[in-house]
Order: sequence, then C-alpha cells, then structure tokens
Amino acid sequence: MHQTPYLNSANYDQEMPEPDLNLLFALDALLTEKNVTRAARSLHLSASAMSRTLTRLRAATGDPLLVRAGRQMVLTAYAEGIREQTKNIVREARSLLQPSPATPDFSTLRRTLKIRANEAFVEAFGAPLIAEVIALAPHVRLHFSSRSERNAEYLRNGSADLEIGVLEGMGPEVRVQALFRDRYLGVVRNGHPLEAEQEVTIGQYAAFGHVVAPHGRQIIDSLDAAIALSGFERTTVAIVPSFPAALAVARASDLIALLPASFMNSQYDLSIAVCSFELPVATDRFTISQMWHPRLENDPVHRWLRQLVLTVCRQRVPL
Repeated sequence: MHQTPYLNSANYDQEMPEPDLNLLFALDALLTEKNVTRAARSLHLSASAMSRTLTRLRAATGDPLLVRAGRQMVLTAYAEGIREQTKNIVREARSLLQPSPATPDFSTLRRTLKIRANEAFVEAFGAPLIAEVIALAPHVRLHFSSRSERNAEYLRNGSADLEIGVLEGMGPEVRVQALFRDRYLGVVRNGHPLEAEQEVTIGQYAAFGHVVAPHGRQIIDSLDAAIALSGFERTTVAIVPSFPAALAVARASDLIALLPASFMNSQYDLSIAVCSFELPVATDRFTISQMWHPRLENDPVHRWLRQLVLTVCRQRVPL
C-alpha cells in the first residue's frame, strides 16, 4: 500500500523542530472530505493512520478541526477559515514537485479550456481565437463564460483556466500578462445630430442622454469629473449589462454609448448603422490582460493557449 513519505526527522533542528509538511496533504484531504475514512482513502492510508494524523494536526494547530454533529463530522470555524488557503498551498507544492510534462500532440488532444471574459472581448477576439484553436487542435474546446465579477476565486478553484480583462480585485499570487491597451469612444447611430461633427465638444456631448455598461467605473467617474469642471453634467439615462447591449441601445436611439475601441473595431457589420468619435475630454487608456493561477504556469497546453490569445490580440490591437 502506497503511503506519502515523511520528511527525515534527523534533519530537524533539535531545539525547534520544523513542522512535518506532509501534514499539509493530510489536512487538505480532511478539510475537503470532512470524513476520516474518505480522507484516508484519498491518500491511500488506513483509517487508523489517518485518525492518528488528525490527532497530530489537532496538536499542531491547537484546534479540533473536525467535530461531531449528530452522525456526521463538520469543520470548526478555524478549519473553514484555512480550507482554501490549505488547498492552494497543496496545489502549488504538487506543481513544484511534478516534472514538466512532454509537449502534447495537439492534433489528438482532447480538452476543454475555460475562459472568463466579458462579451465585448468574445465579440472582438472570439472568432479568430476559435479559428486558431480549430486549425491547430481540432478536438480542443473553448468554453467562454461572463466575467461578471472580478476576483481570483475562479482561477483558484479551477472553474476557470484563464481570465481576460482589466486587472482588478485579483489575488497577489495570480500571474498576469498584458495583451493590449484600449480606450473608450463615444458611439451614436448614423443620422444622429452629432454624426456630422468633426470634433464633438463637451457641451454637445453632455447635451444628450447616455447609455453605459457597468465596466470601467473608475474611467467613467474621471470622465464625469472632467465634464463637471467645464460646467456641464452628463446624464446617464440607462445602465445595461454589457457593451453589446449598450451598442444596440445607441443604434436604435439618440443616446450616446461609451464603448471600447477594440470592441468597435470588431463591429464591421454595423459600420453603416453607427459611427464613433473621440471623447471631448482626455481619459486614461486601460490595459486588457490575461490572468491565470500559478499552478498552470508550466502546463504545456495552458502555455499554448496563452500564446494563442496573445498572438490573436496583438495582431488586432497593439500594446
């Protein structure tokens, strides 16, 4: 029966012994399974051995970790608090100790790669990225999901392989690579009173109602502050869930949409329906990045995906 090897205690400092780091793997199993027998099975240990390990963990942490609640065991508040941290540490430790796998055969590779990104990115870059994947790895599938909230949890728990967007609210351990720089434009329907203007003034811009998506809040706030300094006020008539929705509203009304240039560059079929213009006040450009968890840093398939995303983006929008 295979058992996880323990560190050689002869190397420990006699006055202050180092903790047995193998206990982390047992701790992770116990916090995940919430059951001594199942945790033992996951580590190929006997239930009695895992029970002894739980006793050692209780002594090391000063906390019961698992307590009985009727016929089941439940985690203590302390155990709940360290559960995700323990899982992340164990994942990173395993990635360090595992040898780099050989380069896969992409022509036969079968895998689903999960990407979180907003709808504007998918509309602008989804088709060429999918085409590249099909050409190189016909059995690989891309699963896009909306990036409705910005935090590292999806990368940490493995429900996303890659996140694409503005770097905000992500954990310090997350790896980041800049893809391109973007800026906002004003967008109106063809035939709008502002369409004929060579250069839209602040007064003209503020005279119409506006539709925005709930992205880029910091840039929107700075835009409104700059307009207010000139004695005008921009009126947001509607907030919609996404950039495509904002574009649809602007196309069918006299409202002005605030949309990324990269997104507008992908809307070839709408070139006769809308027009865009530079904003009347200077706003900061923003960087779109791809982000991933360090446990996937050396995964050859993930490296391949990151390079494809980078190439597709740089071909269309410079950094």
